[in-house]
Amino acid sequence: MNPIVSIIIPCYNQAHFLPETIESVFKSTYSNLEIIIVNDGSTDNTQEIAKDFTENHRNIYLLNQKNHGVTHARNAGIEFSRGKYILPLDGDDLISSNYVGDAVEILERRPKVKVVYCEAVKFDGKTQKPWNLKPFSLNALARDNMIFVSGIFRKSDCLAAGGYSENMKMGREDWEFWIKMLKNGGEVVKLPYIGFYYRLHAASKRKKTGTSQKKRERIAYLNEHHSDFFNRELNGPLRYQRSLSKPFNDFLKLIRKL
Repeated sequence: MNPIVSIIIPCYNQAHFLPETIESVFKSTYSNLEIIIVNDGSTDNTQEIAKDFTENHRNIYLLNQKNHGVTHARNAGIEFSRGKYILPLDGDDLISSNYVGDAVEILERRPKVKVVYCEAVKFDGKTQKPWNLKPFSLNALARDNMIFVSGIFRKSDCLAAGGYSENMKMGREDWEFWIKMLKNGGEVVKLPYIGFYYRLHAASKRKKTGTSQKKRERIAYLNEHHSDFFNRELNGPLRYQRSLSKPFNDFLKLIRKL
């Protein structure tokens, strides 16, 4: 029997997008799914819309919590889930019909693979453009994130890594999550087609967390919690100019030897 895949949908004031997100999951060619909607203290009608879905579909569940943030919501959904595999899907994004099934096929066949993701686009309801994701390597991951939040992974690997860091509130928490999961080993597979659609709108989180101050806070957090990883991959800490981190660290160590 095909293993259960748990789709974790944290939702904060995304009621107007939530039905389309759930419909994209319904179109999946992989049938053994459960959907867990985590209402993160929304002040719109998210709860009412989500409840309608739970009343009409036996594989959809609703968790309500106070507004604790997306990492807490994802962790709550993962803890509640029954699936062997997890797909985090924000309440305004979409997936293709073949994404889940193809990812599960790889994860079932190749136990060394920890994460499967795919090509992606960004869209705003009128237009869409390719999301140019760099090829994965640990060294590249040390400088930037190339795996969007909706990669598919084993629940056991997530729990072994400690889940999402709930005290990381300055954005790009998915980057830190992938570092935790992958820094000590594990393969990554990228499917060669568009399977994920990231919605751009005024409340998009990437827009809110792109400030210089948030970036500095994020880099400080990453260095504090993953210094072993950055020392190994970059010969020192991650720098504000991330692409220059290793050359700068190499230069500093050379100067100190003189």
